[in-house]
Amino acid sequence: MIPAIRGTRDILPGEIERWQLVESTAREVFELYGYVELRTPIIEREELFAKGTGESTDIVQKQMYAFTDKGGERVTLRPEATPSIVRAYVEHGLEQAMAVPKVYLIGPMFRYERPQKGRYRQFHQLDVEVFGVKDPSIDAEIIDLAWTLVQRLGIENVELVINSVGCLVCGPRFSQALVAALGADLSKLCSDCQRRAAANPLRIFDCKVPEDQPIIDRLPHTIDFLCEECRAHFEAVERYLAAYGIPYHLSHRLARGIDYYTRTTFEVLGFNLGAQNALVGGGRYDGLVRMLGGPDRVGIGFAAGLERLVLALPPTAGRVSGPPDAFVAAIGDASRDVAFQLVRELRLAGIRADVDYESRSLRGQMKRADRVAAPLVLIIGGDELARGQVKVKDMRTGEQADVARAEIVRFVQARAAASRP
Repeated sequence: MIPAIRGTRDILPGEIERWQLVESTAREVFELYGYVELRTPIIEREELFAKGTGESTDIVQKQMYAFTDKGGERVTLRPEATPSIVRAYVEHGLEQAMAVPKVYLIGPMFRYERPQKGRYRQFHQLDVEVFGVKDPSIDAEIIDLAWTLVQRLGIENVELVINSVGCLVCGPRFSQALVAALGADLSKLCSDCQRRAAANPLRIFDCKVPEDQPIIDRLPHTIDFLCEECRAHFEAVERYLAAYGIPYHLSHRLARGIDYYTRTTFEVLGFNLGAQNALVGGGRYDGLVRMLGGPDRVGIGFAAGLERLVLALPPTAGRVSGPPDAFVAAIGDASRDVAFQLVRELRLAGIRADVDYESRSLRGQMKRADRVAAPLVLIIGGDELARGQVKVKDMRTGEQADVARAEIVRFVQARAAASRP
């Protein structure tokens, strides 16, 4: 046997229903808010993520599946969706095609990292983006959208945390103050943090090394260095959230691990997941569209990992497909064509129907009907064909009845409707 590649997994019946619940709920909520779906390729030019995600990030430096293709071009499997969506927004002129470009994407992403619970090398994300809206009301809408999704999924024990990382004016001032506050303690931090201090000091807040935390906890807060415009923007976001009745906490350490974020950042944390507890994360990226060759347009969005959302669902969430409403059994070769015709009629009428494909005996077909837990077996034999009838057996009570062939679909419809919850 050739097993699946390490860090990838199959999503099998019994679990896939929980995935379907998350995806269908997400589509319902996103479209309720006026967002429309798009899909981008899973393979892109490497430079898209080097420029967009940031060359100093762990994603680009350590985790990307990047390689040279047979044409000599450097390509990568997408490690996140935002740069791909920005590219599509610019390349296809969505600014002109849509009154307000509000889009979402659902699909696989790829990062080379140590597999663990809820984290795989091929993983899946929901991604939501809005372009061209500067007003803080859209920040609040995006946060509201993420919060509503989590609530609709019935996920409990969650918390919304928000912060502002400033802009190109006040952000550099904070970075300078951060490095200055570290002083001699910088050499005590892990090698990743020392590298981050040179490339993007804000990302020191992403550090998970336990020994570094006391030093990081003493560092200054971005919120205290905001310029007047960024402060007014963030205060407006907070007012909207208060008006919506959405509970939140200010997290001074929330910086997000990608270079393009500006101003508002947020996460929805799930405390039933252990250490990897971020269910949703996002924020503003006002310079990214221009950085990737587009017009000077602001943007904001979020991503949510499907694996983590599925893990966080209540244990009973996700409808497992039920048994067929009816099983059609044929006695003799002459009845098989009629049996398959009847199965098709039932399915076209919205009735879940199954049939034997291997010309078993009637006894064998009844065993199969019992195995798939069909409540009704519709038996067609020579006598039934001659009389224009179908024999119906109730597998729960053992009762049998003859029903006219012309009435059998309506008969099964009525029985199915009465038995379904």
